[in-house]
Amino acid sequence: MADDGARVLVLTGTGEAAFCAGADLKAIDTLGPRLDLPEGPLGFTRLASPKPTIAAVSGWCLAGGFELALWCDLRVATPSARFGFTERRFGVPLIDGGTQRLPRIVGEGRALDLVLSGRTIEAAEAHAIGLVTEVVAAGGRADVARALEMAEGLAAFPQQTMLSDRRALLEGEGMTLADGLAHEAALGRESVATGAEGAARFAGGAGRSGAGTGV
Repeated sequence: MADDGARVLVLTGTGEAAFCAGADLKAIDTLGPRLDLPEGPLGFTRLASPKPTIAAVSGWCLAGGFELALWCDLRVATPSARFGFTERRFGVPLIDGGTQRLPRIVGEGRALDLVLSGRTIEAAEAHAIGLVTEVVAAGGRADVARALEMAEGLAAFPQQTMLSDRRALLEGEGMTLADGLAHEAALGRESVATGAEGAARFAGGAGRSGAGTGV
């Protein structure tokens, strides 16, 4: 994500059977030393991406793999996708951000249901509760194709303003409304010039079809 030429990260599994089924339970004794890693036990789940992220999910998305999907901004899934904290039945704790990110996405009540019960939900229910952004047709890695299409759309927008608005939303989650509004305004002031340029392009006829005007 430090690559200035890359504007969006798409995260997916290697096949249609699974996005990620989490850590190897046979090696769970190695978990303790990884708890204090600043980047997170799974490698980057405690790091904040400076750019938009999209998870393309087919098949099993469980335990730490579920937490990886929650790390992303958006989630696209095929009907085969299954989400759940199945480590509940083995007494393994959630340590890659699941307890913090899930309630921010679906609300405290639904998050408690999934965290406490460890039940597995299908793509349709995940979409209904706002966990999944979009469910696409099955087969041919349609989830990846759609995620890449979405990524191209995001990459075409003027980046400074989009990233500023994303930052205001994410950083404002822990603030009071008044502080969040002030933070939004402060970040917005940095993008006023970009907005003026974009408005001028629109006035000149650019983007009238709904396409991004890109910068």
